Amino acid sequence: MKYADLHLHTLFSDGTSSPDELIEEAQKEGIDCLSIADHDTVMGIEPALEYARKKGAEILSGIELTAEYNNQEIHILGYLIDHKAQFLREKLEVLRQNRIERIYKITDKLKAMGFSLAPDKVFALADNATVGRMHVARAMVSEGIVASPAEAFARFIGDKGRAYVCGFRLSPGEAIGLIRKAGGLSVLAHPYTVRDELAMRLIELGLDGLEVYYPEHNPTTTAFYLDFARRHNLLVTGGSDYHGLAKPEVRIGSAKIPYDLVENLKQAKEKR
Repeated sequence: MKYADLHLHTLFSDGTSSPDELIEEAQKEGIDCLSIADHDTVMGIEPALEYARKKGAEILSGIELTAEYNNQEIHILGYLIDHKAQFLREKLEVLRQNRIERIYKITDKLKAMGFSLAPDKVFALADNATVGRMHVARAMVSEGIVASPAEAFARFIGDKGRAYVCGFRLSPGEAIGLIRKAGGLSVLAHPYTVRDELAMRLIELGLDGLEVYYPEHNPTTTAFYLDFARRHNLLVTGGSDYHGLAKPEVRIGSAKIPYDLVENLKQAKEKR
C-alpha cells in the first residue's frame, strides 16, 4: 500500500524544513508521494524534485494560494501545476508584495494595542521566504509577547483576532482560474474553516476538489466531506499541513491518503 501527504510546507514559506529534510522525514513516516504546497510560492518545488530523484520519492508540484472573500482568507491548493509558467511567477510576485505590506499593517495594529513588534524582526525570521502570520507568531514568541505561536493566533492574529489583517488581492475565482491556467487542479484546503454555502460558490467557480483528510477533521467531519465530495463530483485529497518546528504538534503523515487518490488527480488532469 502506497501513501501520500499532499499538504507540506517548507522554509520557502512558513515551514522550517528544507525540501531535503522534508523528503527525508516523509520517507521515515512511510510516505511515498508528497506535495510541496507552500503559501503563494513555488520556489521549493525544483529543489524538492532534484532531491526526490536521488531518494526515489515522488513529488507533485503544488501551491497553496491565499485568496480573500468578505475579509476572510480562503486557501486554495493547486496540484500538478506548471510551476515554471512565467505568468504564474509574475502573479506570485504581486502576492509576495501583498504579504510584505500586510506585515506592516499587522505590526501597526499590535503597536496600537501596546505591543511593540518591529517588522524587521518578522522579515528576519522569514529570510527570503514568503512572509506570513506564522512568522509574526514566531517573532511574537521571541519578543516575549506570547508564549507560543498558538497563543499568538488565538489572542491576536487569528481570523477573528484584533490584529488580524487580510489584504490579499486575489479572489477565490481568480485563484481557481490561475491554477487552471497553469494546468493544475484546484482543491479547497481545510474546508472546515469555510461555510458550506461558500464551498458551493467555489464549486460554481470551477473548484475541482476538497481536502477531506486533514488533522483537524474528526471522523464525523471527514465522513461529511467525503459525502459532500461524492455528491458534487469533487476530487478527494488530504494532507498534514506540516510546518516543521513552527507547528511541532503536527507530524508528516498525520493525515495521509491512499495513493489511488493521487492517481485520481492525475487522471483528472489528463481528461482536462
